[in-house]
Amino acid sequence: MAEQQQQGKVIDWSLLQRILIFARPYRKRLYWSLSLAVLLAVLSPIRPWLIQVTLQEGLRSDGNWAWFHEPAQLIIWITLIQLGLLLVETAARFVFSFFTASVGQHVVRDLRQTTYQKILSLHLRQFDRTPIGTLTTRTINDVESVNDIFSDGLIPILADMLSIVSILTYMFWTDWSLTLVCLAPFPLLILATYYFKEAVNRSFQQVRNAVAALNAFVQERLSGMAVVQAFGAEAKEQRAFTQINRDHRDANIKAIFAYSVFFPVVELVLAVSLGLLVWHAGSHADAAVAGKITAFILCLNLLFRPLRVIADKFNVLQMGMIASGRIFQVLDNPDVTADIVAPQDPARRMQGAIQFRDVQFGYLPESLVLKGLTLDVKPGETLALVGNTGSGKTTIISLLNRLYEPNAGVIAIDGKSIAEYPLEELRSQIAVVLQEVFLFSGSIYDNVTLRNPSITREQVEAAAQAIGIHDFITTLPGGYDFVLAERGANLSAGQRQLLAFVRALLYNPAILVLDEATASVDTESELTIQHAIDTLIAGRTSVIIAHRLSTIRKATQIVVLEHGQVKEQGSHDELLQKNGHYARLYRMQFAEKTVV
Repeated sequence: MAEQQQQGKVIDWSLLQRILIFARPYRKRLYWSLSLAVLLAVLSPIRPWLIQVTLQEGLRSDGNWAWFHEPAQLIIWITLIQLGLLLVETAARFVFSFFTASVGQHVVRDLRQTTYQKILSLHLRQFDRTPIGTLTTRTINDVESVNDIFSDGLIPILADMLSIVSILTYMFWTDWSLTLVCLAPFPLLILATYYFKEAVNRSFQQVRNAVAALNAFVQERLSGMAVVQAFGAEAKEQRAFTQINRDHRDANIKAIFAYSVFFPVVELVLAVSLGLLVWHAGSHADAAVAGKITAFILCLNLLFRPLRVIADKFNVLQMGMIASGRIFQVLDNPDVTADIVAPQDPARRMQGAIQFRDVQFGYLPESLVLKGLTLDVKPGETLALVGNTGSGKTTIISLLNRLYEPNAGVIAIDGKSIAEYPLEELRSQIAVVLQEVFLFSGSIYDNVTLRNPSITREQVEAAAQAIGIHDFITTLPGGYDFVLAERGANLSAGQRQLLAFVRALLYNPAILVLDEATASVDTESELTIQHAIDTLIAGRTSVIIAHRLSTIRKATQIVVLEHGQVKEQGSHDELLQKNGHYARLYRMQFAEKTVV
């Protein structure tokens, strides 16, 4: 709805003011661009006037330019002046184009940085609700469209308007009646420009929507290619892609059709204007009229040159404004993780005592995942969370490092609410190793250090040796500089998991969180990973989520969750003695291993 309202306006001035705030640091270049636009507008009618003078005075034997003894001398001097004007105009246009484009690129850089910084601060639930492709489009495509406001929109349109006013002023000053004759077909041009603008505007919107649909479709199918091929759905997906691709083609053809109609209409109006000019002035044959006709022909060409593109530029400007409106929707999103001002003193290392006091939370307000949860973990203890899918295990660790905020209750570390810690300090002392390890494209070294310049290669190698993956890394081409494929696809699940452990160990967290760290690896890799886990949790408060109960027998306390509440709590031996839910789960898993 907001975009439809935006399309009804040529310029949203409140939105434009916000965009110009980003151009404020580069206002000197904007002032230069505006000054050059005025200069170019003033220069526009000079060359037609000089040609008119050449014909009027050079062809007359009684020319009144007494300091020129011969017409040839007049022609030579005016030609030299024309060449000088061409050089000045060319240089001015170069500087004008460069400055307007450079301002646009600087604004794009700053706006993209601001947008990305905002996205980084958004609450995690925003990523649950908003498709990743949408935020990608806002950060890349929409921000790039803002460049068009400066390079092809606002200032170029102003320059064209000034040029048109300057040419028309000269024409009316020279011969107002002849000018009115030449402008007689202009209502047709204005009407054609309006319909062209509206048609192209609609087609541009359809093209953008079609591109967005293509991007979303291809991105999703490439991510799920294993599923597509495993179920033999290639033909079906190809048919769906063909339809989306056809919609994209049709949208572009509509835009092409509008251009194909508009430009011939402009040429037709120009031809009619030239015909009326010759017809009206054809009855005269003296040098003065010949010079005037020639000057007017040049003026009409100069007049029609900006008119050919001004409607297109208005569309570009409007698309840029719509794109900026989408960007500011992201920037105005208030759903960010609140943070206090970071203290000046260095962060004190946490002891690792964790308290949950009557915590309630739901991803949807009407559906609670945690219902009055209370937990206590002493420094250095290992807490294991067990429960069925949807019982709230992953939610607990998401709340612990403030990826989400509880609806009610208090979460504290070392007796201090986590909301009172600076966000960077809190998260720097909590390391999380997820079941699905995310590795970025780049070297192993960059992935485990996350490009932290304070971590040395010696520290990386020492951590890898402690985890037990150093020998494997040294066998790879380039060792720690071995380049990983997207998401670490050229490593096994177990190897990716061990690299995640190295990453966690390097940051020396006070609290370690392991979410299903052995769920997706084979038995042999599980033994290696279990050794790595023992290395990681030594001397740290740890929270472990595990479906394989054999991996948490050493936990200080095990909490069995059911529907967001504590069903059982105690050590491994204590829970087995209770012969409750945990004992049944353990016997079931032990029986499965025996059968295997």
